[in-house]
Amino acid sequence: MKKDLGSVLALYPTPLVVIGTMVNGKPNWVLAGHVGIMGHDHIMVSLAKAHYTNQGIKETRALSVNIVDETMLKKADHVGCFSGNQTDKSEVFDYSFGTNGAPMIDMAKLSMECTMEDIHETKGFDNFILTIDHTYVEESILNEAEKINYDVFKPILFEMPGYTYLKTGETIAKCMTLGK
Repeated sequence: MKKDLGSVLALYPTPLVVIGTMVNGKPNWVLAGHVGIMGHDHIMVSLAKAHYTNQGIKETRALSVNIVDETMLKKADHVGCFSGNQTDKSEVFDYSFGTNGAPMIDMAKLSMECTMEDIHETKGFDNFILTIDHTYVEESILNEAEKINYDVFKPILFEMPGYTYLKTGETIAKCMTLGK
């Protein structure tokens, strides 16, 4: 028998990312676990309205979405522990600028340079609709076909109900092969 938990979000786990944008002339980083796909060239990042980062995204319309792996997890967790309103997080990561002026984390094996296209506001959250302008990937995580090899990359996932990080990295089957 199934139990009704009410209106509980149950789409976890999701990829853990660090968002980078310029705020008041400095890079700022925020940890985010609320991300989604909106087609092949658009994604959504949902941030609580109180986040310092939101003002930078709204002002510049330029940001990076840096997928976290285990090598950068400690620093990523750190930027999630402190607000940019009280703490300067600009030097936590070495970074380079994308073509749109967004800071991108050098140690991230996968970074997407994005432009904010729209904001959909919900109670307590700014949901940023983003166009993916460029995706930068370390060659070490590409396969022979120049596609991202997630068995090698092993991005970290975020799981909200338990507020935990999960490790990935094992393929169990190719899509659309088990049901044939």
